[in-house]
Amino acid sequence: MKNPIGITNIGDPYVLKHGSTYYLYATSFIDGFYCWTSTDLTHWSTPIQVYTMNEQSFGYKDYWAPEVVYHQGHFVMHYSARSKVNHSLRIGVATSKSPLGPFIDVYDQKPMFDFGYATIDGHVFKEDGHAYFYFDKDCSEHVFEDRHESHIYVAELDETLTKMITEPKLIMKPEQPWECVTGNWRWNEGPFMIKHQGIYYLMFSAGFYASSSYSIGYATAQSPLGPFTKALENPILRSVHNQISGPGHNSIVEGPDGQLYCVYHVHTHHDAPSENRQVFMDKLVIDQQKLKVLGPTWGK
Repeated sequence: MKNPIGITNIGDPYVLKHGSTYYLYATSFIDGFYCWTSTDLTHWSTPIQVYTMNEQSFGYKDYWAPEVVYHQGHFVMHYSARSKVNHSLRIGVATSKSPLGPFIDVYDQKPMFDFGYATIDGHVFKEDGHAYFYFDKDCSEHVFEDRHESHIYVAELDETLTKMITEPKLIMKPEQPWECVTGNWRWNEGPFMIKHQGIYYLMFSAGFYASSSYSIGYATAQSPLGPFTKALENPILRSVHNQISGPGHNSIVEGPDGQLYCVYHVHTHHDAPSENRQVFMDKLVIDQQKLKVLGPTWGK
């Protein structure tokens, strides 16, 4: 495996392993989402469109950050889009019998939930019969202490993964110095949870996605509901001057070798950061309760 892997003009990559195949979903800058497939995380197929905006869709543009989980014999996709009703960002949910779609919205012309504020970046973590849903209260509409800030929340889902059954709980907001360099617009977004030896590790991104400030950090807790403590060594994945810009919005997947890999995006053109990003993958290790990504690497 060598970076870059060759998938460009995307954002927010998420990889699902089902059987012996890997399915990569991403913000695809179309009226829906593409999926790429692989058996080794190295060689990837040409993309196919697995979700297409239709009359049942609640959104009309800004289709972002799809994540797909296999649950009770079918595949559930959570994604973000901009609502036709109020032009605000919301999270939708769609299902399919195949990881390659077509994914059909569960709710007719409605998002999965609507609390009257912008939401993006839904992520599901399942454990012991519970399903925890992490998402962002987006800074496009959220003002905190006179600043636009994105905060991360968690709630539990029902057995279908399509409905919240608890009130969302605030678990994370920008506080560390590296998260505050963007001034009056600040982000904690792109949550992704893993568990290792009884410790919950919640990875997230901060900084502005279209700049070199975008980076990845993590926080730990004894429960999937928190409270979370951010790692002092954050960020654990950041830009490399004159080479790699804006690593962020990651997912984690187990490779064919049994090793965990961090899948994330970086700017396709490091000297001209924009929404045009490409997929990178690097090994992830946990040593003495510290999470490390062995990257970003280039060409090796």
